[in-house]
Amino acid sequence: MQRDELKALREDVVARAREAFARMDEVAEYNTRKVLDAMRACRVSDAHFGVSAGYAYSDLGREKLDELYARVFGAERALVRTQFVSGTHALATVLFGILRPGDQLVSITGVPYDTMQTVIGWAHESVGSLKEFGVLYDELPMRDGRVDMDGIERIVTAQTKVALVQRSRGYSERKPLSIEDIRAVSARIKAANPNCIVFVDNCYGEFVDTVEPTELPDVDIMAGSLIKNPGGGLAPTGGYIAGRSDLVEAASYRLTAPGMGDELGASLISNRLLFQGLFLAPHVVAQALKGAVFAAGIFEGLGCRTFPRFTDARNDIIQAIVLGDAERMKAFARAIQAMSPVDAFAAPEPWDMPGYADQIIMAAGTFVQGASIELSADGPMREPYCIYLQGGLTFEHAALGVMAAAEAIL
Repeated sequence: MQRDELKALREDVVARAREAFARMDEVAEYNTRKVLDAMRACRVSDAHFGVSAGYAYSDLGREKLDELYARVFGAERALVRTQFVSGTHALATVLFGILRPGDQLVSITGVPYDTMQTVIGWAHESVGSLKEFGVLYDELPMRDGRVDMDGIERIVTAQTKVALVQRSRGYSERKPLSIEDIRAVSARIKAANPNCIVFVDNCYGEFVDTVEPTELPDVDIMAGSLIKNPGGGLAPTGGYIAGRSDLVEAASYRLTAPGMGDELGASLISNRLLFQGLFLAPHVVAQALKGAVFAAGIFEGLGCRTFPRFTDARNDIIQAIVLGDAERMKAFARAIQAMSPVDAFAAPEPWDMPGYADQIIMAAGTFVQGASIELSADGPMREPYCIYLQGGLTFEHAALGVMAAAEAIL
């Protein structure tokens, strides 16, 4: 395909995406109102933007962030901290806070994300894993890319303490879960065992829909990362946990120590970035979603297999593109890196990234290292050589990066 043909493809994709873009704008407006109403109800003030030190008892900004996230996500309680180093850390904190030796954890959505497999410890031996602490584990394989609804009743038993539901696809080809999927899955889990705790890994899914998992009647707790959707591109680090009050409290004792919980933890950076990032998040997520739809249209036009497809509904911000060989995957990542505002001069190479079984190539010329809400692309160097594109603080930047990647693989 020549450059003028690629330009014509771009114009065609944008024209065909207008209806989808309009729907994303509607969701962004709804969620902006939700966040704005919560900030008004919580009486957020510039007094909450300060820093603290030491034990940080009665840190007004920290306490207000917890209150705000709980209200936005329809939860009883929330724990929002820059002390979480990643989404995986927040997820692990929930699991280690709730589970005890002899308890059973079940993954309802098949094999968990690579870094979570290390936390669990059954697929890969790892020091300090749940397995080492005597937690039992089982998983329900996906059926044709969807949750095996009939299988839930077989795998969730009276012994099952926690059922893990991963909203996004991770490094797999299965479909991310919609809110209605999560509603149906969580209801089926509760039907099998009313006492089972339904825990949703909400990474990459915040503000994609107008409803969050903890607003559903059968979801007990969820967790995610601040350098993904809810940080709005401004949060410099951190994660959150939201849900049932007693479960969030149990997780807080694992983050700090028993008896201390959420009453300690200094705000070493200005909390303004976390408040403002949350306020911007619905709009920024819509920009990332538009970039994902655009990428699907462009690469389908180039003959690549994509998931979701261009016309599919969106349930997270990730766009997967099957490139078929290692060299095209490297070329794609390097093109995205070259169109980045930070470290554009660097050339990504596959490397042994901590927590992953395969070498990973990652294009991440981001203002915040590893921020998936900023334009980035990564994937494991294994068949079928699928790259996972996500983020874009603006659609314009996402479009520029996608077009550069398209030229690179021609």
